[in-house]
Amino acid sequence: MQNTIETLEKLITGYTNQLKLIDSATFSSKPNPEKWSKKEILGHLIDSAQSNTRRFIIAQYEDNPKIVYNQNEWVTASGYQTYDKDMLIGFWILINKHICHILKNMPAGKEKRICTTGEEHTIEWLAEDYNKHLQHHMHIILNLKPVAYP
Repeated sequence: MQNTIETLEKLITGYTNQLKLIDSATFSSKPNPEKWSKKEILGHLIDSAQSNTRRFIIAQYEDNPKIVYNQNEWVTASGYQTYDKDMLIGFWILINKHICHILKNMPAGKEKRICTTGEEHTIEWLAEDYNKHLQHHMHIILNLKPVAYP
C-alpha cells in the first residue's frame, strides 16, 4: 500500500504545475458539445476522488459496501465548466492529498477489506486502480502520451 500512496503523492506533485500552465481558454474549450472540456475531465477526477474517498473509509467498517456513481450525471450536476480554473485545480490537489492521508492512516489489514463498485475489489486494489485512472485522464488533459485504462 505504501507504494500506491507514494505514487499518488508523486502524481499530485508532478501534475500540479502542468495543470497550472494550461491557459483558461484551452482548459474550458469543449471539443464538441457532447465531450468534456479539460476542466470537466479534471472535475470528473474530483468526483472519482470523492467516490473513492467514500469507498476507502466505508469499506473499513462496513462489510462489502456497494458504492457506485454515474460519472456523466456527477459532472453535469457539479457544473465544473463554470468553476474558476485555480479553484478547481486547488480542489483536485486537496482531495487527493486527503486520499493520501486516509490511506496512510488506515489500520494494517484494512486494505484487504472488500468494496463493490460493480465488481468486488479490495481497498488496496481500488487505490491502485485509482492511480491508473488518474494517470489516464491526466494524460488526456495535458496532451501527454496516452495511458491505457480499461
